[in-house]
Amino acid sequence: MLSYRHLYHAGNFADVVKHVVLVALLEAITRKPTPCYVQDTHAGCGAYALDSHEAQQGKEHQDGIGRIWQIQEAPQVIHRYLEIVREWNAGLPEPRYYPGSPAIAQSLLRKSDRLVLTELHPQDHDALVNQFQDDKRIRIHKQDAYQGLKAFLPPPEKRGLVLIDPPFERKDEYDRVVAGLQTGYSRWSHGIYAIWYPIMSRGLQTRFLEACVATGIRKILHCEFLIAPFSSDKRFVGCGMLIVNPPWQIDTTLEICLQWLQVPLRQANDVQVRVDWLVPE
Repeated sequence: MLSYRHLYHAGNFADVVKHVVLVALLEAITRKPTPCYVQDTHAGCGAYALDSHEAQQGKEHQDGIGRIWQIQEAPQVIHRYLEIVREWNAGLPEPRYYPGSPAIAQSLLRKSDRLVLTELHPQDHDALVNQFQDDKRIRIHKQDAYQGLKAFLPPPEKRGLVLIDPPFERKDEYDRVVAGLQTGYSRWSHGIYAIWYPIMSRGLQTRFLEACVATGIRKILHCEFLIAPFSSDKRFVGCGMLIVNPPWQIDTTLEICLQWLQVPLRQANDVQVRVDWLVPE
């Protein structure tokens, strides 16, 4: 199934949360001088035009990046994230472009680092090639995300990050994510894995987290951000991220960032934010 295109949802609240976490992780792993490896399993287009027909259908960015992009006083990680967004919109009165995970990684990685992007959707893959083909640090592959975990891990670099960010358009996507995590971890156990997932049903979310615990993998940090209470129609009310092998003190950093974000991004009074250990070390 290749019907999902993130262009319809680019810059929404879930993108803000996901990309703030990504910036925090990339800043943490690039503090040391040794080269880093980053793999984005579901790379999408790389960057998105918010004035496109697709993005304008739901205008989801207005309740995401649109609410915070002009704020100047913010925690350091969020400030750096907003700097990247503003660089893409220099001189514009409102955000017209939104950098996806590949563009954010490109902004933060150094000359010695590498970025591998996998994307199976033909249009999105072509967009990645057009945008990043001249950057020698970046390799782009038209390949299934989970096959890519077998093909490119372990990397020669000792340190790095794998971002697993599926569209969850398939009914078995949660199972595929768990299996993919097991595959990646079995090949590169000291790498950092960041897994994004939507929150619509508490039962579905609980089963997914239980399946992750059942893998036996240790040291899994759990972040959750809900903008509204659960509803009977199972609408999209929040998102979560699991981080395997998180960098030192990243839990404190993310707690500060997510607590800060809940004020401008809330869509109800009872916003829920949590950062805790799904599985301790």
